Amino acid sequence: MQDLFGLEKYAETILALNTPRKIQDFVNELGMNFEKEGDTCFSPATVLEKGEAHCMEGALLAATILRCHGQEPLLLDLVANDKDFDHVVALFKKDDCWGAISKTNHAVLRYREPVYKNIRELVMSYFHEYFLNENGFKTLRAYSKPVNLKRFDKTNWVSSKEDVWFIPEHLTQIKHYDILSKKQLMSLRKADEVEIKAGSIIEFEEPTLKK
Repeated sequence: MQDLFGLEKYAETILALNTPRKIQDFVNELGMNFEKEGDTCFSPATVLEKGEAHCMEGALLAATILRCHGQEPLLLDLVANDKDFDHVVALFKKDDCWGAISKTNHAVLRYREPVYKNIRELVMSYFHEYFLNENGFKTLRAYSKPVNLKRFDKTNWVSSKEDVWFIPEHLTQIKHYDILSKKQLMSLRKADEVEIKAGSIIEFEEPTLKK
C-alpha cells in the first residue's frame, strides 16, 4: 500500500485518484474557500476535512495526492503585477512533458494537459488568460522554479491542524523568472470584450454575509 503521509482516514478516496485527470476532477468538486473568517492556508488534511479550498490549498492537496501515487509533490508560483492576484498550481510530468492541476473559481487558469516541454512553456499557456476583468489588462509577470514539498516534511505539513503559512512564504522568497521585457510590457494589447465576458464566468457564487 502506498504511503499516505498521515491521510490514512482518506485512503479510499486518495487511492482512487490515481491519475492527474481524476485529481483535477476531485479538486474541482471541492467547494471554494472564500476565507470569510480571515486568511487561511489549510493543510491537505484540513482541506479534506472541510471539503473546500482556494488555489494554494488545492495545489497542496493535489501535490500530496500525486505524491501518494509516486510522483514528486511540486508547486509552481505564478506571479501577477500589483493589481492582480498570484496563482499556484501543482505540477506533474507524463512522457517527459509537464502539466498542471489548478483550483480556481474562474473559467480560466485551470488544468493544463501534460503537453508542455518545459516549465516556461507551461507558464506561457496561462499568459493570455491572466487579465483583469475590469479592463482586460494582462497581468502575469513571472514564475518560480518548481518547489518540491518534500523540503517541508519535518513540519508535518500534510496533516497539520494549523495553517501552513510557511509554504506560501517560501514561494515568495525564492527565485522567480520574468516573462516579459520592458518593451514587450509596453506593447501589450488588452483582452477583447468577449474574452472578458468569458473570464467573468465563475464556478461558485460567493456567499453573502447575513445581517
